[in-house]
Amino acid sequence: MTLDRLLHEIIPYRMHAVSALNLAVRLQTDANKPEPMEIYINGKLRIEGNLFAFTNPTIEAGLVHCRALLEFLGLAANQAGRIINIRRRQPTDIGIENFSSAHGLHIPMVSPDAALALYDGGKEEAERALLAIFKITNKGIAHVTEDLQDNPDHGRLIEIASRGVPSLLVSYLYTPLGLPAPDYKLSHR
Repeated sequence: MTLDRLLHEIIPYRMHAVSALNLAVRLQTDANKPEPMEIYINGKLRIEGNLFAFTNPTIEAGLVHCRALLEFLGLAANQAGRIINIRRRQPTDIGIENFSSAHGLHIPMVSPDAALALYDGGKEEAERALLAIFKITNKGIAHVTEDLQDNPDHGRLIEIASRGVPSLLVSYLYTPLGLPAPDYKLSHR
């Protein structure tokens, strides 16, 4: 895989998935039960079902993409429940540190402090949001729906992380490279 393909295809694809995660979490939070849903493609009704048939798999896939982007940035969770930098990558891993800025400077892994500083709600809440992504993808991906019902705070934390992770990529990857941010946000009504 080339770095150019990573920048222009793979990372934007993952950012789209995280945007869909954000939408799905908000939709599921607003619904008390699986509401009827219709999906139109080019103005034609193509899919009918219930909302959870869309939100559940979108949340599960979005969580995996969100974690992959955090790891690309060099972030991980330790056993003590803190966000840390990845200590050592596998030889085949590609991370943000494989890129050089528009000025030829090496782009470092994003430090935990830098990642947490971008969030509006405070450093502690930001860390809980990113830790929720790691926790759920480590242990709960097969039971995300139950986790969101049993731990209502996780939905809020996932929503926070899914807004923040794309912002981290724009701030710490695309901007230093002198590139415009990918068009990744879903529009909805």
